[in-house]
Amino acid sequence: MNKLNLGAYVKKHAVLYFIAVIAMTAGTLLDMAAPLLVQHIVDDVLIARKMELLRWLLLGILGIGVGRCIFQYTKEFICDWCGSKIACEVRINLFQKIQSLSANFFDGINSGELMSRVKDDVDSIWNIAAFMGILMAEVILRAISTMYFMIKINWQLALIPVIGMIGAAVVAIKMEKQLDDVYGNVAQENSELNNTAAENLAGVRTVKAFAREGFEIAKFHKHNQKYYELNIDLSRIFVKYNPIIQIITRMLTVITLLIGGYFVIKGNPLTGYSKITIGELMAFIQYVGNIVWPMEMLGWLTNGFSSARASMKRLNKIYAEMPDINDNSELAKASHLNKDSELTEALFTPADINGDICFDHVTYEAGGRKILDDVSFEIKAGQTLGIMGATGSGKTTIINLLKRMYDVTDGCIMLDGIDIRQLPLPVLRRSIACVMQDVFLFSDTIEGNIRLGERDTMTTAEVRMALEKSHSAEFVDRMEEKENTVIGERGVGLSGGQKQRLTIARAFSRKTPVLVLDDSTSALDTETEQEIQGVLNEISGMTKIIIGHRISSVRKADKIIVLDNGRIAESGTHEELLAVGGLYKETYDSQY
Repeated sequence: MNKLNLGAYVKKHAVLYFIAVIAMTAGTLLDMAAPLLVQHIVDDVLIARKMELLRWLLLGILGIGVGRCIFQYTKEFICDWCGSKIACEVRINLFQKIQSLSANFFDGINSGELMSRVKDDVDSIWNIAAFMGILMAEVILRAISTMYFMIKINWQLALIPVIGMIGAAVVAIKMEKQLDDVYGNVAQENSELNNTAAENLAGVRTVKAFAREGFEIAKFHKHNQKYYELNIDLSRIFVKYNPIIQIITRMLTVITLLIGGYFVIKGNPLTGYSKITIGELMAFIQYVGNIVWPMEMLGWLTNGFSSARASMKRLNKIYAEMPDINDNSELAKASHLNKDSELTEALFTPADINGDICFDHVTYEAGGRKILDDVSFEIKAGQTLGIMGATGSGKTTIINLLKRMYDVTDGCIMLDGIDIRQLPLPVLRRSIACVMQDVFLFSDTIEGNIRLGERDTMTTAEVRMALEKSHSAEFVDRMEEKENTVIGERGVGLSGGQKQRLTIARAFSRKTPVLVLDDSTSALDTETEQEIQGVLNEISGMTKIIIGHRISSVRKADKIIVLDNGRIAESGTHEELLAVGGLYKETYDSQY
């Protein structure tokens, strides 16, 4: 889906919307009948003194009121239910679309903007689906039916509200054109405001540590002030045009009463001075009141539809985005087309992957520069690869390419002899357990964070074993709720080392064929790091990739590569690299 098709969502609830339209039509027609009863009360009861009709006419007015309440409630409830349901579906589909996009999409957009799309823009869609759409239909139906009854009473008088409606429509169109542009700017500034607030709340400890509260408050105030000014611009447009519509509607009643009163007293000169009755004039005035409501709603509806149109444009920009990383592998297709495929059965689950990894002349470019340049190495299943290099040399990029967060520019990456682009993405990514530099823990229990992605299959015993292997049990057991302790956002309240150990436990618990540790022990003390290294050395049958800045992290690896400016500068075992006397030896000498 590359476009938000609101009509498709509405079509799913077409039957309910049809019932709502019927209820709305019935309620509107009852409203149209009320002035006719008033006409008979004035002409037949008050003037002609037919008092026996009064009881039935009053009962008719009461019946209209009761019926209108029932039909109005039915319409409102159905539309609110359908609108809420559609907003829920749009929001989850939008979130799924965002989740399907590749990593480079998130490199160029901030979280505040995405939050505005998921919340505020979908709320605008909810407004249309819940009541503004049906309200527009009601406005049109009420205007047409009211004009019909007014023309039946006196077509000459009906010209007055027709002229008024045309004037109100012209004003509404002008207002809509100006609102449309401003709403786009309001939504963009709302995104900036949300992002600024979210960023500062997430980094509040850093802000306080550097005594930057004043600077951050000033930055937030700047966006808040601009957001305020844009909303004032909206108000100015609305205040500029809406009073004109109000004046037109008020003048309609006055002009109609004056001319209609003349027709009652003197007669209509266009029809030989034939008079209209007082009852007809009273009914006509009530119809004018009925048509005033649609005219007054034009400004409000224009405001709402302009907001929704701007939201649709922004949502369609996200829907137009296509993921660069697609699961278009032959193996993925075979799993749908041929359930008995030997290749599909052989590599359908991560448990069946051995873990042989080969980088074959891999080059990766981004932002106009080479991040990796002709990188080649091979690891057999069960072996350990150590990767070292200066910051920015491309170490983490190797892991991102291995997991297909990005695709190689040139060359290929093989897993068990198969190009990873020919493997289903879920199988590939579930085969690799990662402990990344950027530690991320969800606002959940410790056990919930360990079970991430495996809530229904991982046992409590496996969670416990992972905590013990990562040496997390020693501080988890001191907590009052132990594994059921809820940790704050991003693990707030835990030390850097504790967070790292929990992410290591999460990786250990998955029992994947490939384990990646990207500088994952940097916040640990030397003793704990050595203990975890000992656990890693004891794990057999798992291919391990260890990225580190400490020699102690990689020295026992079966192979070590040293990256320099995106190229492999040195490769070998710990002893071989020391003998060469290059970059690895320099790092060793500086650390020991």
